Amino acid sequence: MRYKNWLTIAGLIFYTTTWANDQNIPMVVGPCITCHGIAGSSVGPAMPTIAGREKEGFIEIMEAYRDNERFSTVMGRLAKGYTDADFKIMADYFCQQAIVHYPQNVDSAKVEKGRKLHNKYCETCHEEGGCEDSESYNLFTGQRMSYLQYNLADFLNGNRDMPKRMEKYLLKMMKEQGEESIDDLVHFYGSQKSVK
Repeated sequence: MRYKNWLTIAGLIFYTTTWANDQNIPMVVGPCITCHGIAGSSVGPAMPTIAGREKEGFIEIMEAYRDNERFSTVMGRLAKGYTDADFKIMADYFCQQAIVHYPQNVDSAKVEKGRKLHNKYCETCHEEGGCEDSESYNLFTGQRMSYLQYNLADFLNGNRDMPKRMEKYLLKMMKEQGEESIDDLVHFYGSQKSVK
């Protein structure tokens, strides 16, 4: 009888340890899913889609949140609870997920104006209409238009540090095309459906 109990206990310990190790991914990414969607494609107006990102850039963003080097309302506090290894697990999971392009109400006239603005002021950094992700530049495709508007507002009101090149071209665009050009640009990015 003792022999059977010992085998049962050993089996439970082995099973529990194996289960816990296999559950690292859900345990680490589970809290992210609450805001960013099951596969990282956000359904909320203020939350970014984090699927399909470039891994190194994803990790750098998370480290910047944790180290208070990137403005946030919530993420800075949340990121402090994770390790570098956790950030790698998140990146490995979310970066391999396909972006889901949820329907957005775009104005076709604004989209066309925004396309021209993008080509003139933004394309040199945000290639392929904002559909190409890199370590340095964010992926716009699949993002909610409201999220893009909030982010641009954060840059323009000084909550986030604007890269010098971005500042030069964004302010130039607004001076030459008016403040409504921001909305045109957001409609263009909201209309994009591909990832390069």
